[in-house]
Amino acid sequence: MLPKFLIADNSQETPDLLYVVHTQEPKFIVKSDVEDFWSNQEVYWISDEPSSKDIINQLLEDAEEFLENELESQENLFDDDEDE
Repeated sequence: MLPKFLIADNSQETPDLLYVVHTQEPKFIVKSDVEDFWSNQEVYWISDEPSSKDIINQLLEDAEEFLENELESQENLFDDDEDE
């Protein structure tokens, strides 16, 4: 089973952008600014877009929370590597 969210990037062509991929229904990809999830954000629906704005907003908030947690975990991992 895939994780609910994945992070993707294309640093050679779009170094200032990150992508968060939602692998469960409804499937979508969020393209956002590296520094600010809500800046320059575009949502690409792989599945049918939900008709409820509340559902969409909750999915985007979940994606942002996932991204923040993953980036923090990466920082902690790199900090631990430097300490060794």
